[in-house]
Amino acid sequence: MWKSAHEHVLKLTVYEPGKPVEELARDLGLREEEIIKLASNENPLGPSPKALEAMRRTLERSHFYPDGGGYELRGAIAERLGFGFARENIVLGNGSNEIIEFIGHAFFRPGDEVVVARHSFAVYKLMAQLFGADTVEVPDPGFTADLEAMFAAINSKTRVLFLANPNNPTGTLVGQEAIDRFMARVPAHVLVVFDEAYYEFLDEGVAPDVLKYVGEGRNVVVMRTFSKIMGLANLRIGYGVTTPELAAVLQRTRQPFNANGIAQAGALAGLLDEEHMRKTRELTHEGREYLEREFAAMGLEYVPSVANFVLVNVGDGNALFQSMLRKGIILRAMASYGLPEWIRISVGTMDQNRRCIEEMKALAKDGKLPA
Repeated sequence: MWKSAHEHVLKLTVYEPGKPVEELARDLGLREEEIIKLASNENPLGPSPKALEAMRRTLERSHFYPDGGGYELRGAIAERLGFGFARENIVLGNGSNEIIEFIGHAFFRPGDEVVVARHSFAVYKLMAQLFGADTVEVPDPGFTADLEAMFAAINSKTRVLFLANPNNPTGTLVGQEAIDRFMARVPAHVLVVFDEAYYEFLDEGVAPDVLKYVGEGRNVVVMRTFSKIMGLANLRIGYGVTTPELAAVLQRTRQPFNANGIAQAGALAGLLDEEHMRKTRELTHEGREYLEREFAAMGLEYVPSVANFVLVNVGDGNALFQSMLRKGIILRAMASYGLPEWIRISVGTMDQNRRCIEEMKALAKDGKLPA
C-alpha cells in the first residue's frame, strides 16, 4: 500500500527538530538536569508563571472538550493587537506551524510556486512539497532576505511568499522601508505571509508594522506564537492575523479542537504576563550580547542577531555539535539549511551561556575550532 502514496509525499524531506534532552540523557547516561539545551530557541526562564497557574486550573476540566472556536483567546489577541482587530481576524493553530499548513490546504496546488529566502525556516519548503507546490529559493546576501530579488522571482504561478522576520535561523531583520517598497508592488494574486515568531524580542521602535496591511484588506497573513517569549513551546499554540475573508477560508481547513483547552488557558494567561515577557527580553538581550562578544573575541564569524539565538561559523558544524553533545550541551547544526560550517546557538541563562562558551574555548584550544 505504501508504494501507492502520492509521489511528492514519498519525496518529502522530514523536518529535523533539535535533539531532545531525554534522548541525550539516555545516550550518555546523564541526568537530565546536567544537560543544557541551546538548540531550539526555547525560553530558558520556562513558562509564564501566570500561564502555569491557569493551566493547572484547567486540568480539572480535562474531561471536557475545549472551546473549538477559541472565543476568549482570539478575543484577547485581537484586543491586544488593537488597530480595530476583532476575533474574525484571528485563526488559532497547533503552533504557528499549523497556520502554514492551513495556507497550504487553502491555496497550494501542484505546479504552484512558493517564494522564500534561501536560508529561511525549513517548514515553508516542506509544506510546499506536501501539497505538490514548487519552492523558489532566492539568494539572501548577508543572510538577510532580499525583497527586491524576491519580488523579481514572482510570476503568474506564484501563490505565496513567506518572509520570516526576524528570520530563523539567521536572526536578521528586514526593515520597514524595504517591506513598504515591496508591498507597494506585490501583485494581487500573491499571498504574503509574515512569520513573526520572534517579534516580541525586538526593541521598541525596531519592529516593522505589517499588521497595517491586514487593516488595509491586503492579501497578508501575519503569524505569531506563544512558544518563544512566553515559554509555552510544549503546548503548541500560535495564531495567524489576517482579513476576515481570508481567516474564514483558513478556518475551514483546520481540524475541530485543533487548539487544546490547556494550551488556550496558558496562552490567554501568558498573553497578559508582561513581567515574564520583560524578564525574558532582558535575559535574551544580555545573553545574546555576551555570546556575540565572546564569538568576536574567539575570532569566529557570526551573524548579528535580533532574535533569541545566534548563528556562528565554527568550521565544521556537525563536528562541533557532536563534540558538545559529549559534554552534555545540545546545539543546532545547520547542514540541513545548507550551512554545514555553521551552528545556531539559542540564548540560555547566563550560567548556561558561560558554560557553552567555556566548552567551546576548550575545544578551540584542542584545535577543534577554526583559529
